Amino acid sequence: MSTLKKTGLLIAGSVFSFSANAFEIAQEFSAEAVQSIPGRPSMNVKMFISKKAVRTESTMNGNTLVEIVYPKDKRRILLNQQRKIYIEQKAQNINVAKSQKMSSSPCSGIMNATCKKIGKEKINGRAAIKWEMTAQINGSNVKSLHWLDKKYHMPLRVQLHDGTISTMTLSGKEKINGRNTEKWNFSAIRPNGQKIESQQWYDPKLKMVIREALPGGYVRELKNIKVAKQNKKLFKVPSGYKKESTSGISKQRMPARNVNQGMNTQRNMNQNWVR
Repeated sequence: MSTLKKTGLLIAGSVFSFSANAFEIAQEFSAEAVQSIPGRPSMNVKMFISKKAVRTESTMNGNTLVEIVYPKDKRRILLNQQRKIYIEQKAQNINVAKSQKMSSSPCSGIMNATCKKIGKEKINGRAAIKWEMTAQINGSNVKSLHWLDKKYHMPLRVQLHDGTISTMTLSGKEKINGRNTEKWNFSAIRPNGQKIESQQWYDPKLKMVIREALPGGYVRELKNIKVAKQNKKLFKVPSGYKKESTSGISKQRMPARNVNQGMNTQRNMNQNWVR
């Protein structure tokens, strides 16, 4: 697993690898989620994060589209501000499992898997708990080893059944977008020698990753972060909006998503919705 926390950037991607997937929000805040791919225009989404809901705003065909997700209720609302209409859906695929911080076992959230604690070890100078996981893949039981950081409960080292080895290493502290962060380097080596590397910047106060740099120059991050209690009105349908049926909207173009997938939801809406 390459993410330091499951809820964080991925509130927006969600939006990245943030910890909002599990929805254990440390502080309410607003931010701008920016996704950059070399040779393509950047994707920008405004985000408003409260203890109970996530609001994202993006522009499509000149129209501002709003999505409000209630993770614990597995419910979301889509607002069309230009037409003053909205639809409400059950979002079955939203992950509301306990966060990794709350579970010290690598089996948390994984179906058909059992874990056995082996002992304690030091990995790159950090205290870790070593686990053996047994999981089912294509009907067969396979074993893997996981060294979880004692403080963050995230994998410092993983050794998969096929020989793939991945590591997470803290390289130091760095200020990113006005926030004090820890920079973590992820590296994975496959049996054929192929190496994959990425970097993540973890904000200890927000308890989430606020920047992630992936291979190929792909970057996603939170900018203009403003920590403050969010207005409850942001997460409600404004008065005067008319509710519409979802029968005329393609579910294939409006998939239920992880809270970390806020960037692409509005862009996948049915064209009839944004006209």
